[in-house]
Amino acid sequence: MSGEPLRILQLYPKEDYFTGAAIQLRELILGLRDRGHHVVVATRPSEIWAAKTREAGITHYALPMASEVDLKSVRQLVRILRTHRIQVVHAQKGKGRTLAILAGLFVKIPALVLNRGVSFPLDPFNRLGYTTKRVTAIVAVCESIKRGLVAAGVPEGKIEVIYSGTDTDRFHPGVEGSGIRRELGLAPDHFLITQIGTRSWKGNDDVMEAMRTVAVRAPSARLLFVGANEPKAKVLREKAEARGIADVTSVFLAREDIPEILAASDCCVDASYRGLGLTGTLREALAVETPVIGTDIEGNPELVMDGKTGLLVPPRNPAALAQAILRVIENPAYAKEMARAGRKLVEAQFSTRVKVERTEALYARLLANYAGRTRL
Repeated sequence: MSGEPLRILQLYPKEDYFTGAAIQLRELILGLRDRGHHVVVATRPSEIWAAKTREAGITHYALPMASEVDLKSVRQLVRILRTHRIQVVHAQKGKGRTLAILAGLFVKIPALVLNRGVSFPLDPFNRLGYTTKRVTAIVAVCESIKRGLVAAGVPEGKIEVIYSGTDTDRFHPGVEGSGIRRELGLAPDHFLITQIGTRSWKGNDDVMEAMRTVAVRAPSARLLFVGANEPKAKVLREKAEARGIADVTSVFLAREDIPEILAASDCCVDASYRGLGLTGTLREALAVETPVIGTDIEGNPELVMDGKTGLLVPPRNPAALAQAILRVIENPAYAKEMARAGRKLVEAQFSTRVKVERTEALYARLLANYAGRTRL
């Protein structure tokens, strides 16, 4: 850390703990703490957030954040800002931004930062929330999202691209995946294709359609979905049954042993077709040197350089996805070479360390600009 410790409030108007956004927030909080900053966290009421922040020695507040005009939450935010003399509020979602803006009517917020991790179009109200002068800076998680915001009228100079990070000490090529393969009953010659994430726009149906082709050409192939809840798992199993691939398809519910799952996998795929910024599981897979296939949309090409660090396919195209999977199965040495190049890229640009350092630098620059304006 350079300079004085900063006083930072991370504002997350949700209660989930294991989603990609929550993981990114947790790693940012711990990284900033380890660099000597005073970090306070506010989430919606959550037992696990309360317990985990207590273990980490970080102050946590539970706020209802029931809506963007939740006055009870605004009053509590004002108290938090005053008690901790907060210099930087980093809102992880639009609701957090609006609540912080309202709190800022009663107490000065030197820097209000807003995260943008998805590529859904901005509606008029949301556009206002990004262009308002009360938001000091916007962190976009990839260049693609920045381009979309600029096209929607957000000033380019207000947007900082800071890639989401992967903990390269936790996700590394030495992770042991044999326990997962035993759990799935896989033989050494089985080829495991894994997709993590089971939202509709993740393209799970397209992956299953691709698997129908792959299973005929490569009978040793197996498919694994990770991260479903019970109802979603039931639906996925029924869909696999309907496609005749139930005997080669497995579903895991939410898991914490993602490094081990990726290390056990021979290929990680993501068939998302809308909404994403840059697929985190592809980044994590490359960190453990597992070959990846992703859709050629939004920020994915910034990480998955086709033919160099992985393969890209058009979205909503199961035939192209099947051919890419078969290419990886049939060319293991080439696939591994791409995965090793991907690991180097993750270390250089997509690690948690790089993310924390760049976020810290952004905060410091915003506060220096604020100090310069207040002296005028």
